[in-house]
Amino acid sequence: MPPFRPILAALRYHKSGALLIALQVALTLAVVCNALFVIEHRLQRLSRDTGVAESELMVVNNKWVAPAAELPARQAADVAMLRALPGVADAYATNAFPLMGGAWQSGVRLDPTSQHYVSEGASIYFVDDHALNTLGVKVTEGRNFRSDEIGALVPNGSPDTPSIIITRALARRAFPDGHALGKAFYIGNRDARPSTIVGIVEHVQTPQTDSSDDIYWNDSIFVPMRLTGSGAFFVIRAQPGRLPALLHNVPDALKALSTRRVIPAPHGVLAFSEVRDMAYRSDRGLAWMLAGICVTLLVVTAAGIVGLTSFWVGQRRRQIGIRRALGATRRDILVYFLTENGLISLAGGLAGVVLAFALNAWMMKAFETSRLSLLYVGGGMLILLLLGQLAVLSPARRASRVPPVEATRTI
Repeated sequence: MPPFRPILAALRYHKSGALLIALQVALTLAVVCNALFVIEHRLQRLSRDTGVAESELMVVNNKWVAPAAELPARQAADVAMLRALPGVADAYATNAFPLMGGAWQSGVRLDPTSQHYVSEGASIYFVDDHALNTLGVKVTEGRNFRSDEIGALVPNGSPDTPSIIITRALARRAFPDGHALGKAFYIGNRDARPSTIVGIVEHVQTPQTDSSDDIYWNDSIFVPMRLTGSGAFFVIRAQPGRLPALLHNVPDALKALSTRRVIPAPHGVLAFSEVRDMAYRSDRGLAWMLAGICVTLLVVTAAGIVGLTSFWVGQRRRQIGIRRALGATRRDILVYFLTENGLISLAGGLAGVVLAFALNAWMMKAFETSRLSLLYVGGGMLILLLLGQLAVLSPARRASRVPPVEATRTI
């Protein structure tokens, strides 16, 4: 059994060093636990499935330079040309697409007189009857839009069309009993007309990529309206293996049809893989930064334990020699230092648990993060205890090799 009484007496004598290491362990545990929790959350966001055929999609940001009266005809001509272009499977014009970074959001109610919204941040996609086929999305309940249902969105208009298609997540949020098809939504303000759900798709991610919108990340509504403004996004689905060629051919074909347009550089033409990369660039950067901080703190903590234990071994060589002379084995000396460091790390770890939850409480209030899981705290504490024991192993082994003759030397 480890000699706890001599260890505690020695720690009281060296309390400044012991306190320093304990505080370092506590701070490291608090930061590492919360950092790993944030990293895990960010990695989950990075791995989300958008629900669309990403590998076959490209997007063109098109802005017409023409009188407003000409825009509907120009848009129709552009879309017709794109659909006929060799290598194109389908195409449509829209206001937004998944992972775009921001788009039209609206509250949704079941009762126009109610103050309660079943979703306060549902994203609106203005589409036509080709949109679902272009995105590679299947209707799981109900039907797709008919061509005669496609209207026009006038300036300052409302998206309250008679027919809409929604995602299953939004359907379940609004109708937990699972019977959403044929029911009515009210999109927007109190003057909104009822919009009947004619179709449900399994999953299409919203354009929003900010973590504050995570609660609504799958609340998407497809509205059968064509844009009448000067700008639109063309979403184009390529036939298998044709996407690289289309990334070059589509802009040329659009400009050949009419030069009265602007496709802004450098992000006017994007493959969807580039859209995903841009959407989650900040998340990846944050994850790498926090991972670097975690590694740095763990290395510094391990180095501090090694340095302090080595210092104590140098100071105690005579005492160690006396213990060896009185019959202590090398194993006894090794266990002594491992136990001493274990007690310091445990005390620091317990303080770190309190500090970790306090830091998480502040982050929840300041950044609306989730509650820290006990799994991260328990795992972090175990990792730090193991790291501390590994760090102290080398100086402890040096201490165990101090010969009994050291007892006869003066310091």
